[in-house]
Amino acid sequence: MWIGGVRVIIPDEEGRVLMVKQVHEGRDLWLVPGGGIEAGENSKEAAVREVREETGLEVKIKRLIWHVEEVSEERGQRFVNFFLAELVGGTLGLGKDPEFDEDHQVLREVKFLSKKEIMSLERVYPDLLKNELWEALEPKYYNHAVYRIR
Repeated sequence: MWIGGVRVIIPDEEGRVLMVKQVHEGRDLWLVPGGGIEAGENSKEAAVREVREETGLEVKIKRLIWHVEEVSEERGQRFVNFFLAELVGGTLGLGKDPEFDEDHQVLREVKFLSKKEIMSLERVYPDLLKNELWEALEPKYYNHAVYRIR
């Protein structure tokens, strides 16, 4: 059975990208907002919900950038859709993950970071955010919509 997730790339007017810092296995990790797709929602709906939960911001999904799949014995079958979104409202602030109680929250920080700042971070997930992300933000990267809902 496939387990699906989403991550959302939200650039600001200065070309920075919204990142969240989480703690995993006792270490800080920077990534774009996102999480699991819940029963009854599609990945675009999950992307909007996850951004709101983690950052307080409202976004409009523009396009799918990457569909990343993993099939392994230890983790099973998983996929993550990476979407590009534009900011449409809300107030930036550190949110909470409803899967965890108050004493076990993993979110530590949320802020817009420049390419230089992201490149200098020790732990970024996935590595695509340090290299391919910047090419993917170029308008010429996609000429058509690759995401379809049936």
